[in-house]
Amino acid sequence: MGICLSTDSTPRKNHSKYVNQSTTNTDSSNRWSRVRSSSSGSNNKKEKKKLDDAVIREHAIAAAILFQQHQQQNGGVLPFDRSTSLRHPPANSKRHQQGLPRSSSTRPRSVTDPLVPPQQLLNQDVNVDELETNHIVLVHGGGFGAWCWYKTIALLEECKFRVTAIDLTGSGIDLFDANSIKSLSQYVTPLTDFLEKLPDGEKVILVGHDFGGACISYAMELFPSKVAKAIFIAASMLKSGQSTLDMFSHKENTNDLMRQAQKFLYANGNNLPPTAIDLDKMLLRDLLFNRSPAKDVALASVSMRPIPFPPVLEKLSISDSNYGSVRRFYIETLDDNAIPVTLQEIMINESPPEKVFRLKGSDHSPFFSKPQALHKLLVEIAKIT
Repeated sequence: MGICLSTDSTPRKNHSKYVNQSTTNTDSSNRWSRVRSSSSGSNNKKEKKKLDDAVIREHAIAAAILFQQHQQQNGGVLPFDRSTSLRHPPANSKRHQQGLPRSSSTRPRSVTDPLVPPQQLLNQDVNVDELETNHIVLVHGGGFGAWCWYKTIALLEECKFRVTAIDLTGSGIDLFDANSIKSLSQYVTPLTDFLEKLPDGEKVILVGHDFGGACISYAMELFPSKVAKAIFIAASMLKSGQSTLDMFSHKENTNDLMRQAQKFLYANGNNLPPTAIDLDKMLLRDLLFNRSPAKDVALASVSMRPIPFPPVLEKLSISDSNYGSVRRFYIETLDDNAIPVTLQEIMINESPPEKVFRLKGSDHSPFFSKPQALHKLLVEIAKIT
């Protein structure tokens, strides 16, 4: 969640390697639509059931034959980076003339983020035993909670990763009042307590979204030996001596929508500084979820909590010997209305990570708008040696 004021800043040269996240279209992928049996007019239920069973068997046999052919043609590997539903071609297309079956679903799928069963994901062959760590810790952004990662958790666990999603103080189901949080250390206590209790020699991959970037940075400084990698997703990636407010006050961040959505709370009185920031529920979709499914927007509208203000103001103190020793990766969200990609690139240029990935078609919340593509990137980064 960005706070929009205005200061000057000149981005430095970016030394990070960029990787575009995209999917490959394959013409050889075959999908079978739901079998809709038709009655010949007979009222005999047994005869109808026999007919249905026969049709189903025929489709199953045909599907098995196509599957075998596909394996032979592709070396035994299926390209599962397309949607599980076949896109129905135009009436005048060659594929339509060949009589390919239509999808049983009429909802449009995103080409860059196919909806495929988790067990069929491209990265399903990952051997977690060969990774430096298979334990991923997810840290939400300002106003969010551990609940926002539900799709990511399910996908990672299907691939045998260990996943921990943290509720920061005053977030998610944590009952502490956000207006009473006084510091960044208090806000991230659930995360630092978790890392402190990790057995010696055990490492995790920290993933921070939005303001969660500052939170994992704080934790990296305290526990560098327990963090194998850090992944920033449209997140505040700060320099030492810089606050999240400083970063989001760049003159390049002329975000009128963010200003309209912000509602400052003054639990200590209007004559004192704000204690928290709330977001206008009417503007949530346009600001944070402009590419996300309606059901996820509805979930967020009843689950988001106020963002404590003092941690946003606090300047981060990090060192090269601790924070700087952890490998960092950044995932840009290219259709982000909350933290525009221009601002993300300023942070990347000022503090270059090891590699930068781009999520096309993602809003500020890729765990909702691009869960499959985000999952693939997380797995890919986990596999980097």
